[in-house]
Amino acid sequence: QVQLVESGGGLVQSGGSLRLSCAASGSMFRVNVMGWYRQAPGKQRELVATITSGGDTNYGDSVKGRFTISRDNAKNTLYMQMNSLKPEDTAVYYCNVNQGRGHTDYWGQGTQVTVSS
Repeated sequence: QVQLVESGGGLVQSGGSLRLSCAASGSMFRVNVMGWYRQAPGKQRELVATITSGGDTNYGDSVKGRFTISRDNAKNTLYMQMNSLKPEDTAVYYCNVNQGRGHTDYWGQGTQVTVSS
């Protein structure tokens, strides 16, 4: 089992920045990929960014060039630096860990990000 706790969300003006953190605990072995997803009201959950155990990253088209995902393996913590935020970035942001040969997904409880215009 893996437990994930996100933090760092909040209210920010358009053009501002936030840094999200996700602290992971439990059996953090054979992690395939960690990532951030988001869900806005009335919309499906969508990929924001992922990072593999080897450090390879992937970003959703809408955040490329503005968001940066990183991880500290020693601390079992995932980060996402969000710059040049836009009102359309408003959503609940979820941390995800995909683990093992069975590709089991674990999710955090989410953190709200609100960008005012």
